[in-house]
Amino acid sequence: MKILILMVILLNVSSHAQDNKNVRYEYKKFEKFDFNEIGVEGEAGAPGDISISPRLRNEFKNKLPERNNFQKEMKKAIDGIR
Repeated sequence: MKILILMVILLNVSSHAQDNKNVRYEYKKFEKFDFNEIGVEGEAGAPGDISISPRLRNEFKNKLPERNNFQKEMKKAIDGIR
């Protein structure tokens, strides 16, 4: 009885070993869609009332010091270009 079970197990294992084949999948390299042939039925209508509700805007205090001119920085930038 043990020999019979052992033989069945060995045959089962050997049959699985033969089924392992290298499977190679090939995908399409290019697919063309022709949108003119696609038929879409329905109504084309304008949407209803689209409105945006106003929301409160937060006003933040500017923490940077106020400067009247930036001529030094402009001169440095121009010198860097030349």
